[in-house]
Amino acid sequence: MSSPSKKITVIGAGPAGLMAAEVLAQGGAYVTVYDAMPSAGRKFLMAGRGGLNLTHSEPLSQFLARYREATPHLKAAIEAFPPQALRDWSEAQGQETFVGSSGRVFPKAFKASPLLRAWLRRLDSMGVRLVLRHRWTGWDEQGHLRFQTPDGPRVVEPRATVLALGGASWPRLGSDGAWVEILAARGVHISPLRPANSGFTVSWSDIFRDRFEGQPLKAVALTFDQHTVRGEAIITRSGIEGGAIYGLSAELREAILRDGQATLNIALRPDAAIGELTAKLSAAKRKQSFSNFLRKAANLSPVAIGLLQEAAKASGMSLASLSPADLARLIQAVPVQLNSMSPIARAISTAGGISFDELDDAFMLRRLPGVFAAGEILDWEAPTGGYLLQASFATGAAAGRGALKWLERKI
Repeated sequence: MSSPSKKITVIGAGPAGLMAAEVLAQGGAYVTVYDAMPSAGRKFLMAGRGGLNLTHSEPLSQFLARYREATPHLKAAIEAFPPQALRDWSEAQGQETFVGSSGRVFPKAFKASPLLRAWLRRLDSMGVRLVLRHRWTGWDEQGHLRFQTPDGPRVVEPRATVLALGGASWPRLGSDGAWVEILAARGVHISPLRPANSGFTVSWSDIFRDRFEGQPLKAVALTFDQHTVRGEAIITRSGIEGGAIYGLSAELREAILRDGQATLNIALRPDAAIGELTAKLSAAKRKQSFSNFLRKAANLSPVAIGLLQEAAKASGMSLASLSPADLARLIQAVPVQLNSMSPIARAISTAGGISFDELDDAFMLRRLPGVFAAGEILDWEAPTGGYLLQASFATGAAAGRGALKWLERKI
């Protein structure tokens, strides 16, 4: 049975907020989840549009390293609610999971909507109230929560609050970063919000852009500095994006912020040795176009050949003038100059947020007793592959446990 003495408000109906609500309700709290949007879990549903990647099956030590500098701060929360626990939780909602060939974990339904519907039914049966179209605007002079609603301003007085407002990517789905000013005004240190898992702009020629927009570079290896990621990249009208790009987005972003640009090297045939390519490119071209020769000799797609031509033009040379050895080296390291990051509104996720120095071990804000934070509102980032959702679920559960313990001390 829930208790009025454990009246808790959760702000944000995404994975972190809903998981905090579930943990709180299980602990006997009277929970109300508020969200500014007309429905819950909008970004969660967007994440599942191409297949809901819940988590990853790799060993936990390797998994935790994906969170980079934030690993020490997230370690305890993820160990308390690890990938297997998330899979068990999904299956308890009637959504069995499977491991894909890449090690990523998906629900068998492959979509987010069946899982979200089952979850909301479960929360409703536990007594969790969901209140929509309520935009949080801060606190009043008495420390009560303020909301703007279709019926005008509203004030709420909970015993504790969990903030799970997300970052600033895809703001039309609800995470618009408006909380930054509210918390900063209370003295909370917030690292600037920046795009994560984002694309980058490239000054393509009109010919390349018009012909290859939307085309994938498949089975390539992207290298920047000492980091290499294999996978796929997509040519966009304004630049380049895709899974392999997202895996390097943190390093590329920081380089652009520091230097104004970054040069990415793309290996078009990463499994072929330079000597092997050189030998094939030394064969007689016979009566065929140079592009057709490259397609046959080096097994290159039209978009890969176009990328080679872009690089050659940028260097003021022609591909046909290169020796077989130089051409082979270019195929394995095509330089692409990135000029800027794509806008944060189009990024998959957000870097930056509430500094972990502002939190205690229970995810409570030291400056705001009784206020907890979870999910993408915190200062961490991770590549795509299930790491984003896993940390959101895990920190939501941790903030829920922290709020329960704090209330126990206050009752």
